[in-house]
Amino acid sequence: MRIAIIDRKRCRPKKCSLECIDVCPINRSGEKCVFLSGDPEKSTIDEELCIGCGLCIKKCPFKAITVVNTPEKLKEEPIHRFGKNGFTLFRLPFPVQGEVVGLLGPNGVGKTTTLNILSGEMKPNLGKTEETDIKELIRIFRGTELQKHLEQLEKNKIKAVVKPQQIDILSEVNGTAYDTIKKYDEKGITDEIIGKLGLTNCKDRELKQLSGGELQRVAIAITAVRKAGIYYIDEPSSYLDVKQRLQVAKLIRELSKESAVMVVEHDLATLDFLSDRIHVFYGYPGAFGIVSKPYGTRVGINIFLDGFIKEDNVRVRPEPLEFKNIKSAKEGQEEFCLEFTDMVKQFEGFSLEIKKGYVKRGEVLGIFGSNALGKTTFARILAGEIKLDKGEITKKMRISYKPQYISSSFTGTVSELLMSATDKIFTEEYKTEIMRPLGIERLLESQVSNLSGGELQRVAIALCLSKEADLYLLDEPSAYLDVEQRIAVAKTIQRFCEKKECSAMIIDHDLLFLSYLSDRAMLFTGESGKSGSAEQLELQEGFNRFLKEVDITFRKDPQSGRPRANKPGSQKDRDQKEKNRYFYVE
Repeated sequence: MRIAIIDRKRCRPKKCSLECIDVCPINRSGEKCVFLSGDPEKSTIDEELCIGCGLCIKKCPFKAITVVNTPEKLKEEPIHRFGKNGFTLFRLPFPVQGEVVGLLGPNGVGKTTTLNILSGEMKPNLGKTEETDIKELIRIFRGTELQKHLEQLEKNKIKAVVKPQQIDILSEVNGTAYDTIKKYDEKGITDEIIGKLGLTNCKDRELKQLSGGELQRVAIAITAVRKAGIYYIDEPSSYLDVKQRLQVAKLIRELSKESAVMVVEHDLATLDFLSDRIHVFYGYPGAFGIVSKPYGTRVGINIFLDGFIKEDNVRVRPEPLEFKNIKSAKEGQEEFCLEFTDMVKQFEGFSLEIKKGYVKRGEVLGIFGSNALGKTTFARILAGEIKLDKGEITKKMRISYKPQYISSSFTGTVSELLMSATDKIFTEEYKTEIMRPLGIERLLESQVSNLSGGELQRVAIALCLSKEADLYLLDEPSAYLDVEQRIAVAKTIQRFCEKKECSAMIIDHDLLFLSYLSDRAMLFTGESGKSGSAEQLELQEGFNRFLKEVDITFRKDPQSGRPRANKPGSQKDRDQKEKNRYFYVE
């Protein structure tokens, strides 16, 4: 089955010469394969006539066209299609009573669409022009675990509650965190949930005054206090530190004791910790998505990392995603691109102390710790945005800084934004080192203000790396990115630092991401919102201290090499704690 996708946001017939229509060999033969239709008029492709030559893809100046073939073994009708030449979803995952089912896959292959269909918020059309009655879905999934759920959904016998991906809409709601949670409470557990999610200190503040992490936990609290037969939770770890992610994971597991739970998550450590089984989503982002059969959590994650779906006999990426052994500090390189003495910064109600440290040329320093301990403040000190009360930076070379919160206020295209930092964006070297690994070639003519969170993040990383500097400082570069994009970013930063003989400091909460690319660690400890302190350590020791503080252990998966969270109280968990090895044993 051939699928042709037209990105209607990028397609601009009035600003091009209709190259896609002129170059199509089927059009030249007298038939109508590529043509304008709709209101407003956009390019349209007849998939039955399309021969997949790819000429229209190459000639489109706005990179608006994608033509792909689905796997040969896929001989089934779609569950939903977003109009002619729109995204297509095949199959659905199965919710299971008393279990947490995880949905894992790249951005743009239908995970959020799936939640909307299963929760009843969207009616599928089975690839047709009109919505289909749910009875047709029941017929398709007759004899599977999904049949009962669909029958209950049809008769309104099951209540579904959805925690959406985008939680910033909460900041527009009037009221305090406590009052908002209480308003939705159907179980009488508002105070209990607030305690479990660590919201006590901010419960009386207005929602518009809360940080992203606080809003995320309020959204999860609102979900948890409602009664439901099934909970759909979309990306619960965004904006949260490791400790908060574990708190949320434990709460989600509690919800599954009496209900079914389905979770979309890109943090493999969190997903591993909370899921009972996994459905892998694969396909071509923005074009089509396919849902695999359910697997056990470890097997499902490893299949995703390996990139080969055995049951469908399809390889979803050219090579596996592999995790290397944890690295040691680089030896032999004595030149520092950053060096500082003990530093102190006092704010009203918060104090920060940083022990003396350095960054060697060519190394990557991973920075982590709980939220509100001063990591971003430290970054802003290095970037020159905040002045110290005590201490100094004794050696500081050129720094390029990507802040934690990225803005889409730039009025122009992605190419114009990148050209504000460098004149090399069309050179082969720039394309090879930055543009292609980060997947932003197709975004060049897009307006920055129209980018999604993941697209904006990748452009912000590219912008940071585009500037001439000795030290690249990136605050939470993994936010909004899927697993493949996170590893691509890690590889890009590593290769960039090695080739340019520069250094990087990475602040992040994804421990797998940090363990993948860091040479040394900088650990922040203290009391969130009141005091923070930081010191540099060997990577193994840094992770070990931090995980001991949050009381969780990681082991190394023998197949993929990735760090896996041990279940609390398990034999491996107890053994590693006895040996004081909280981060995985070789």
